[in-house]
Amino acid sequence: MSKLDEKVGQYLDDLKSKVGEKNPDVDLLRKIAKSMGPSIYNADAETVASSSESEVDTVKKNFVMKKLGETDESKVNEAVNQVLEKYGKSNRNKYRVVIYYLLTKHFGKENLYK
Repeated sequence: MSKLDEKVGQYLDDLKSKVGEKNPDVDLLRKIAKSMGPSIYNADAETVASSSESEVDTVKKNFVMKKLGETDESKVNEAVNQVLEKYGKSNRNKYRVVIYYLLTKHFGKENLYK
């Protein structure tokens, strides 16, 4: 099993156990993980501290606005808050790949990874 497969397995576990996704799109999850390159192997870069405003802003600006192309700030804020709430505010380790996956699904932008 490759390191990428191990990471995707961790993300799948989180999606199922912490988010409650019944049938996650494994292919999309793998593509998002792969697109992040070596950062998924760095413990600090791989997670998002949702209590840190600057980290949440980074998700909004660098992923939702730049990558997904969403420009309506109120929709972006609402979506990020919904995803973080769904993942669980009390959950300390929120994987960036899982958050990006949920945001990609929320905005219906799966085609960016096809």
